[in-house]
Amino acid sequence: MSRSARDIRETYLSFFESKGHSRVASAHLVPQDPTLLFVNAGMVPFKRVFTGEETRPYSRATSSQKVMRVSGKHNDLEEVGRSARHHTFFEMLGNFSFGDYFKQDAILYAWELLTQHYGFEMKDLVVSVFREDDEAALIWENEIGLPPEKIYRLDEEENFWSMGDTGPCGPCTEIHLDRGPIAGVDNDDPSSESGRFLEFWNLVFMQYNRDANGKMEPLPKPSVDTGLGLERTTQILQGKANNYETDLFMPLLERAQELSGVALGTDVESDVSLKVVADHARAVSFLISDGVLPSNEGRGYVVRRILRRASRHGVLLGMNEPFLHHVVDRVIDEMGEAYPELVDRRDYITGRTRREEERFLETLSKGLALLEGEIEEVKGRGEAVLPGPVVFRLYDTFGFPVDLTQDILRGHGLTTDNEGFDAAMQSQRTRSREAWKGSGDAGVSAVYGRIANDIETEFTGYDELAGEAAIQALIVGGEVVESAGAGTEVDVIVGTTPFYAESGGQVGDRGTITTAGGCVDVVDTQRPVGQLVVHRGTVREGSVANGEAATLHVDAQARAATVRNHTGTHLLHAALREVLGPDAVQKGSLVSPDRLRFDFTHDAPVSEEEIERIEDLVNSWIEDNASGRVDQMGYKAAIAAGAIAMFEEKYGDVVRVVQFGEVSTELCGGTHARATGDIGLLKVVSEGGIAAGIRRIEALTGMGALHHVRRQQHALRAVSELLRVPAEDAPVRVEKLLADRKAAEKEISDLKRQAATGGQGASADEVHEIAGVQVLVRRVDGIAGKELRGIVDDLRRKQGGGVVMVTSVDGDSVALALGVSKELTKRLKAGDLVREVAQVVGGKGGGRPDFAQAGGNDPSQLDAATARLHALIEEASA
Repeated sequence: MSRSARDIRETYLSFFESKGHSRVASAHLVPQDPTLLFVNAGMVPFKRVFTGEETRPYSRATSSQKVMRVSGKHNDLEEVGRSARHHTFFEMLGNFSFGDYFKQDAILYAWELLTQHYGFEMKDLVVSVFREDDEAALIWENEIGLPPEKIYRLDEEENFWSMGDTGPCGPCTEIHLDRGPIAGVDNDDPSSESGRFLEFWNLVFMQYNRDANGKMEPLPKPSVDTGLGLERTTQILQGKANNYETDLFMPLLERAQELSGVALGTDVESDVSLKVVADHARAVSFLISDGVLPSNEGRGYVVRRILRRASRHGVLLGMNEPFLHHVVDRVIDEMGEAYPELVDRRDYITGRTRREEERFLETLSKGLALLEGEIEEVKGRGEAVLPGPVVFRLYDTFGFPVDLTQDILRGHGLTTDNEGFDAAMQSQRTRSREAWKGSGDAGVSAVYGRIANDIETEFTGYDELAGEAAIQALIVGGEVVESAGAGTEVDVIVGTTPFYAESGGQVGDRGTITTAGGCVDVVDTQRPVGQLVVHRGTVREGSVANGEAATLHVDAQARAATVRNHTGTHLLHAALREVLGPDAVQKGSLVSPDRLRFDFTHDAPVSEEEIERIEDLVNSWIEDNASGRVDQMGYKAAIAAGAIAMFEEKYGDVVRVVQFGEVSTELCGGTHARATGDIGLLKVVSEGGIAAGIRRIEALTGMGALHHVRRQQHALRAVSELLRVPAEDAPVRVEKLLADRKAAEKEISDLKRQAATGGQGASADEVHEIAGVQVLVRRVDGIAGKELRGIVDDLRRKQGGGVVMVTSVDGDSVALALGVSKELTKRLKAGDLVREVAQVVGGKGGGRPDFAQAGGNDPSQLDAATARLHALIEEASA
């Protein structure tokens, strides 16, 4: 019965294709649903189809969906590697019916696949059904021929599924491998944890709709959602004891063993580490491939946690240099056939993995040294909890995710002070799932979902900027209305529109919608659900009503500027990849009438020379005036032809390809120039970092770029006139003025210092002998705090030792500098003294034993501060 995982996956997909299902490529791990951190089930990409908010050109589908689970029941990260069933990343095979077939066909298909194609025998299988689902039980018994003793009726907790507290729900039937009775366990069933039963396929029957009161009504079109875990099924069909022994993991474990020189079976802990590396390498590969980069927030923090946990286990295996990228490379070898995007992005994925490893390893040894010292102290005190502030320091300074610290502590029988850590975090909250703020509204407003069931808006704006259409719906304050009067903010919905709805970084069009009775100034256009386009604006005059004929006019000037910026963005992207390399991958963009913004992956600031090369390339392409070409083609054909796709973007089977000469080919649904020459000019106005490994460029095109250059010319001309030199000589002249100013400032500082220390001896009220120590306190107002050190050193030399404190007042600010001669530092430390004295004047400070500085905000307490200094010296000498 043994067969490869590749064969198991392909057999499943091919089987359901033969049953009329459309094979659908896996969606990205980053979901369209803003309430989810990652896609965590095979049905997630189809959620809006199941709820009726979205339609597809098929009613049956099958897929092998990439899935990430990093929190919740059975998915605790620390269990990965220690448990046989916990994984971060896995594949969920599924077949789906959207109002097509239901229970009978779903069960018959499942049984046919299992017994006729995978080779399962009835004697090895049992099923569970919801206790009240007689229909499913009878199908298993009468249609399949399963004996009643192999059909277990279980409670709602085990065999009833719901999408949420309200909405679609229904019973499910699960298929389990029966490993045989367990000694000493009577009346066993699949809900137990005895180990006898292994569930591997769940068939969910979405049969009801549950309202807020808990009442369930039958759905008009019942649907089917099934999920068969590839890893678990592969384990069963290959006859292995756990998932790690299958061909999904063994090549990765072999690579980890080669790199570490540690063999599986050496000891329990090294086996755990090898398994962690194998599992986490898969997760890292797919997450980075889908555009999720390591960072300290949201999804990026999950990648960082997983990658650094793998790196730490590599260290435990004796690997002190970056290694995980080599295992990731093997993941790509193994999974690239099923997921070709891995192969396309191999260098990008392995490069990002290596760089994150390098960053972590730079601080790992220091962090471990700190942690080991703290562990000894905790044990020495007879305690079992590492203080929260220490956990936070490891996290904040050394990049230790909390669960990594907990992982290490577990080996010492210690835990973390979680409350103390949370307090130390202050404004920074718990990461990953708890920290996730979502990527937008918690969900699409129900009103738009209802309208989208009846209306799909056709976009005509690629070819025209005006059109006629009847108003099909008006929404005011989230409610459907029949009319809206002057001054009312309103959403207008029509059947066809030339207005572009915000998408792919391009902002929505603005313009006007005019009827016989009124006019709406449209300020934004959005697509809240499916193909429904919403024009948002305010009724400027009169009133508009549902059903009225309307004339729609897009603001032509704003659209033209947006078009220039969007095409400019494509050329900028191409230039970035040519100058910086193919790892400069788009991470986001904003295209509006007044500017363009482009975010991309790069690990260093873009130099001035590189920016000039980028600008030169783009503007040379603009001069070439290459014609734009738009084609509709299959997604795979477009990628094969060299089109660039956004990692996080969701594409259909047919895509729109926008090409300009031989320079730029991208998948894009936006509006573009007829030729590159329409852009006129592109000028980069800023470049900077917005996150680890992410840079942002802002640029202008056309008249916006010209106006920017002109403003810079005006500023340069004004500077050259003030300096009375030609513009080209202004930099040299400014450099000389700055040098002259620096010299003058030094001269003034020297004079102030001489005035503060020279000529005059110390007065009687300045010097006191305290417990045999000469103590000099001098006030020198108007001198900057940074200049006080030189004065302290001069006075200390003239005095021949002792303690010197110099104060300076500027308004309400007080600066203190305090020096202690070397021979006194064993009993009098400048840092300790100034810290106490500063409190008297409402401040704080610190420093070395021989010199320290502080600041305060209460000059009226300077005499009290001097008295406090004297008292501290007296106390130290007692």
